[in-house]
Amino acid sequence: MIHPMSSAFRRALLVLGLCALAACATREPEYVERPVEELYNEAMDHLQAGRWADAAAGFDEVERQHPYSQWATRAELQGAYAHYRAGSFDLAILAAQRYLQLHPGSDGAGYANYLIAISHYEQIVDVRRDQASTQAAMAALQLVAARYPNTEYARDAELKIDLVREHLAGKEMAIGRFYLQRGDYAAAINRFRQVIADYQTTSHVPEALHRLTESYLALGVVPEAQRVAAVLGYNFPGSDWYMDSYRLLAQAGVAKPLEETPIEEVRSWWRRMVSAMTRG
Repeated sequence: MIHPMSSAFRRALLVLGLCALAACATREPEYVERPVEELYNEAMDHLQAGRWADAAAGFDEVERQHPYSQWATRAELQGAYAHYRAGSFDLAILAAQRYLQLHPGSDGAGYANYLIAISHYEQIVDVRRDQASTQAAMAALQLVAARYPNTEYARDAELKIDLVREHLAGKEMAIGRFYLQRGDYAAAINRFRQVIADYQTTSHVPEALHRLTESYLALGVVPEAQRVAAVLGYNFPGSDWYMDSYRLLAQAGVAKPLEETPIEEVRSWWRRMVSAMTRG
């Protein structure tokens, strides 16, 4: 028999106490059903106050307690928006995708697709990192622009598509510069040519043409370097990248030295090159 004051007795009480605490900790909170309007309005109050996480939890509760009500349909879309505003972009995407699965032809489908697109867009990271989010954002934004033309969603999507293209072109340029610095000119050329082919409307094209000129000269392919520099001069005659390309050609002995040549003659060099290539 254990004496009430013994250490063994005290240890036994402690174990029983810990077990009781563990049981309390794992016990789920009591389920209390509430009117759907009350739950929804409370979640909306959180939303309007900027308490995004509380709002998302509130809308989830509307769905959980009243899954077949019209309020649940509204809550699904509002919950996706609340997750987006809370910065929980993956949860926002999942919530919007679930809404589309349940209500593919609803009036809110355009907004759900837009939420998916901008949630991917917000996750675009530095050009030096993996671009999975960028590619996903591009696909989702293009879907919105194509499927919902003449809407505010499409207009915003089109603006963001231009920014995503800039980002993707920047990624290709970063890789191309890396190869160029390593002396892997063939790999660098492939990246710079991809920028010119796939991202013609971006601000990276003048540099891509200059880097191509630099790469071809490094390989000793002078005629191709001249051709690319002429294209750069034709399309961007006032660009600093064109001046840099001309300087490289002068250093290679296929153009007059920059410091000895009037600026207008430098700017018109590409015309003579185009004319010579046309005659050839």
